[in-house]
Amino acid sequence: MTETLLLTSADVNDLATPAEYVDAVREGYRQRGEGAPAEPRTKLLNREPPGMFTTYAAVLPETGAMGGYMYSAGFGAEDAWFMTPLFDADSGEPLALLDGASMNPFKTGAAGGVGVDALAREDASSVAIIGSGAQARGQLRAVATVRDLDSVWVYSPTKESREAFAGEMDRRLDASVAAVASSAAAVEGADIVITATTASEPVFDGDLLDPGTHVTAMGQYHPNKRELDATTIERAKYVPDLRERATMDAGSFLAAMDAGVVDEAHIHAELGEVVSGRAAGRETDEEITVFDSGGTGIETVAAAYLLYEKAVDEGLGTAIEFSPASESLTGQ
Repeated sequence: MTETLLLTSADVNDLATPAEYVDAVREGYRQRGEGAPAEPRTKLLNREPPGMFTTYAAVLPETGAMGGYMYSAGFGAEDAWFMTPLFDADSGEPLALLDGASMNPFKTGAAGGVGVDALAREDASSVAIIGSGAQARGQLRAVATVRDLDSVWVYSPTKESREAFAGEMDRRLDASVAAVASSAAAVEGADIVITATTASEPVFDGDLLDPGTHVTAMGQYHPNKRELDATTIERAKYVPDLRERATMDAGSFLAAMDAGVVDEAHIHAELGEVVSGRAAGRETDEEITVFDSGGTGIETVAAAYLLYEKAVDEGLGTAIEFSPASESLTGQ
């Protein structure tokens, strides 16, 4: 039998800081840029009851871990459950099984933070964030670890939600955080724009972006849904988390291709290629850049292994046992 660590959401909650997540995820994307295997998400849709079952995975050889996400969303309970199996990349043995819900905004936010660090101007100090949920919180907290922020403007359709978000983040961050009444008011003049929504149609006008703006879009991974308009994609140096995903479920990029304003050659590089130095990131202060983050096993494995190591050090979790196939695969 092989001993594996079961880590509940309570075990891993607050176990790592946003900066630690960003460092771990940056290292994961560096490995991806140097050839580490990763696959885009697979998404199985169910009609009745309506729901989605999703998986994605990655191997991070230098970290020494592999695994990914399996999660359900919707169905009869109209909720979601995130399970993260983590394996040793040398032996193949299972290391841990994590309840991945509490780490989700932080590992996804960390990917956004890595994108900002790789693509935004060094002097970027103002942020527009569209969305005010858990993912928006994770994105903003991560960005605050890679840039010295002084102003943040948040917009979401519900006034109470955006004002509550602004109040919470104003207390948490050194930057001044304020709610505004429209996405246009948030975006105009912002150095960094983050979309963290469930919107099906573009959430701002790409003509509003000033030269030198960086955009992180992370809320949509559906071929027929998009947070960014064709103008934004056309104006930008476009960097997805995985090149293959750009033409699979990156709705903003697919819509821009359908509009005829870009083709596949417009994909500049994967994020990992930029992080590893195999492709250029921002090359001028006037460039508009986009990081299209749909979620991968790269940030999932990197974050899960970070939490696993911290949990082992602190004696957290419950030991469970898995039987290796050599002992149990009998067919009897």
